Amino acid sequence: MSQRILRVRELLKREIGSIISQDYAFNALVTINDVDVTPDLRNGHVFIGVLGSDHEKVKVVNTLNKERGMIQKKISKRVVMKFTPKLHFKSDESIERGVRTLNVIDSLDPINYEESDESSNANADD
Repeated sequence: MSQRILRVRELLKREIGSIISQDYAFNALVTINDVDVTPDLRNGHVFIGVLGSDHEKVKVVNTLNKERGMIQKKISKRVVMKFTPKLHFKSDESIERGVRTLNVIDSLDPINYEESDESSNANADD
């Protein structure tokens, strides 16, 4: 991926986060996890992390998709680009999946490495 695309992604992530925190009040914590733009910078997928109920997640994503025209207009005033990407907001479940995975790993029985080391040393002595 080119450096230009990476810079645009980070810039959009910061600006969209700023706009959402200033202009919208939700009953949940809303974060911008990532912005993925097409190489021609015409479209952008904004991945939203929402800490709250499932109802709140749906409400936040729907609200942002309804308001995307206004958000794009504010971005075009803040960021000088030839094209302002058409934004598509999507819920990002990666953090919840990561937490569930870590909980499963933590729930597994720990392996007693000392016993396995002793048995392998005993077999080596034979």
